[in-house]
Amino acid sequence: MIGQIVGHYRIIERIGAGGMGVVYRAHDEQLERDVAIKVLPDRNVSNDSARRHFRKEALALAKLNHPNIASVYEFGSHELTDFIVMEYVSGRTVAERLAGGPIPEKEVVKLGMQIAAAVEEAHEGGIIHRDLKPSNIVVTTRGQAKVLDFGLAKLLKPEPELTTDCLTGSQVVPGTFPYMSPEQLRAEPLDARSDIHAIGAVLYEMATGQRAFRGELLSQVVDAILHRLPIPPHELNSDISRDFERIILKCLDKDLENRYQSAKELLVDLRRLDRSSYPNVSPSPPPKSASDRGKIIFRRVGLGIASVLALAATLTALNFGGVRDRIVYRLRSPHIRSIAVLPMTIVSGDPKDDYFADGVTDALITDLAQIEALRVISRSSVMVYKGANKPLSQIAKELNVDAVVGGSVQRVGDKVRINAELIDASNDRLMWAKSYERDLRDILTLQSDIAKAIVDKVQVKVTPQEQSLLAKSRPVDPEAHEAYLAGRFYWNKRTAEGLTKSKSYFEQAIAKDPAYALAYAGLADSYHALPELTTVPIGEALPKARTAALKAIELDDSLAEAHSALATVKEDFDWDWAGAEQQYKRAIELNPGNSAVRAFYSNLLLELGRLPEALSQAITAQQLDPLSVLANDNLAAVFYYSGEYDRCIVQCRKTLEFDPLSRQAFRHLGLAYAQKQLFTEAITYLKKSNELPHASDEVLSELGYVYAVSGKKEDARKILKQLIQPPDGNVSHYRLAIVYMGLGERDRTLEALAVAVNERSPGVVHLKVSPIFAGLRSDARFQEFLREMGLEAKPI
Repeated sequence: MIGQIVGHYRIIERIGAGGMGVVYRAHDEQLERDVAIKVLPDRNVSNDSARRHFRKEALALAKLNHPNIASVYEFGSHELTDFIVMEYVSGRTVAERLAGGPIPEKEVVKLGMQIAAAVEEAHEGGIIHRDLKPSNIVVTTRGQAKVLDFGLAKLLKPEPELTTDCLTGSQVVPGTFPYMSPEQLRAEPLDARSDIHAIGAVLYEMATGQRAFRGELLSQVVDAILHRLPIPPHELNSDISRDFERIILKCLDKDLENRYQSAKELLVDLRRLDRSSYPNVSPSPPPKSASDRGKIIFRRVGLGIASVLALAATLTALNFGGVRDRIVYRLRSPHIRSIAVLPMTIVSGDPKDDYFADGVTDALITDLAQIEALRVISRSSVMVYKGANKPLSQIAKELNVDAVVGGSVQRVGDKVRINAELIDASNDRLMWAKSYERDLRDILTLQSDIAKAIVDKVQVKVTPQEQSLLAKSRPVDPEAHEAYLAGRFYWNKRTAEGLTKSKSYFEQAIAKDPAYALAYAGLADSYHALPELTTVPIGEALPKARTAALKAIELDDSLAEAHSALATVKEDFDWDWAGAEQQYKRAIELNPGNSAVRAFYSNLLLELGRLPEALSQAITAQQLDPLSVLANDNLAAVFYYSGEYDRCIVQCRKTLEFDPLSRQAFRHLGLAYAQKQLFTEAITYLKKSNELPHASDEVLSELGYVYAVSGKKEDARKILKQLIQPPDGNVSHYRLAIVYMGLGERDRTLEALAVAVNERSPGVVHLKVSPIFAGLRSDARFQEFLREMGLEAKPI
């Protein structure tokens, strides 16, 4: 458009672009001044929603009149091209300033005051910006900050005629990732405090030269915003004052209630800091003579030495009974925020004690994982070290934890003895050890007591609710508990034979103790897994899973396992998406450290198309259980369904490093290569997956799909014949649809999907996001399937 005339404006140069428009510097031929003109991108000219949104931006900006906000002069249209005429601000963006490193604190505070004042004006006008970042703030040669680009602005009280939807649909989260608030990433309703978080991110970057939330991968950035505390600014730039650091970190608090509640509050604190730390008149004291300086230095050094000697004498005097050593150790005691409970060793030779000891390990992991402030490595990862002869420091390093819990279990008659110890991983120093002996009926109380002792020793923050959960226990019939442990032992094998045995043991536990909630939760998990690994129909198994989960919740509403079990039924069978999410959130609230629940929840979010949230939960699950095949395969699945095929491939290869026989890793490798049209590799990996034990028709159907799209249609039809006439007689129409899609048989694909949706075939819940069916998303029949399932019909 350079050189063109738009209205009475002559376009001079292009100065910026984004998803919401292209910005040019232009000359106003009537008033003889330079202006900025923002033009709706060509691709959105015929998009009524985009044009309404563009007009909304002009109306929002026109309401604002503030020296730190670029003014709007006009909204117009020229040859079907909509444009906004704005004040042209000459200067450098904060992003450009930061190319030269951090900005001095005094200047950052003064710029922060102006930014906060601009945002306060917008908020008072009922507008939140939603995209504050260094490139949207220009600093003039006079040091005046101007906030630009309200392209993603949202009215706090939307007017009926002004849509506040994102241009690209509700599946896309508005904003720029490194500067988005946690609630923005979770696509939750936003208020003014989201802009406060963004201001904090901008202040942090101006003061330190680094982003508050960073990572090489987008997933790492998302995870940092949602779950990680930023490095204190003073550690990155020692010139930053503690008062300013406190202001920045308060802006960035993940809890909305702990953040500044308004831009005005923030502005007051910045002004107070500006007046107290950088007064306009600050006369320097007269210079000291050399002799005066020497006296001052000598006096300070003398006082310092005297203080050190006094402290040493006091500690020496106090060392009766080793008090001094304990004080010194407490002063330098490690900051324990992550822990691994290693598999308990067995004192007796009875094989039954094997799963009894595993059960004690699981219980300690579960109890400790209820403490949100403590990262606890999940079962799958620690069980890798069962019987391993490795130094504790090496295990801790591999699991990335600060401390490890170890111990032994011994049963004698109706008594149980547990020896537990807590070890500082950095130096192999024993922090705590204790031996417990109780009746077997009190095993649950015993396990809770050990967990409470460990939590007390590591001194993490424990909420009243978490204290209540740790203290909650009940006597249990020893035979019922032993049956429950056996059920979990076999359930964890994830085989058809193991599932059948686990169901039988859970039923035995319930028969012995009908009020044993854990056993009902275990039974629900077994029923849920039966259709995938056995010939039991989904319509028979999942209603039974629902009944067992509801009974578990009735008996103990504080049981995370019960809420998770109910969530999976609501997700896979009832298609009650809101209900499933509510149950997953309740399970996570009760046990934040449960990796499997977070992996399951991420899968639900994926099915709903909420990809950034799905990725965040998948990453958290993998971090809680770094060696878990489930968590790692789930992360690969999220990458695959999100269209990030290269990252999926990398993740699968990482999984295969510690589990060379991961069926799902080979499967997702094959699927990712297929989408990249590297069919030779895709077929190789899908064949490997199909040849491993416990392979399912799922992989076979996907191999048939790849055969078909790569031109090997005869091979695809052979697989199709196998799927139509399976040995067990259970035909999965969802898997038939996958092969039909590869063969290009559109009508047969849709017919098979209609049956799959009606039968709730395993896998059909991924219909909305599966790249295999991307070519059908505009078909009215396909959209009807999504509506029938309760999924939004818009394309992903």
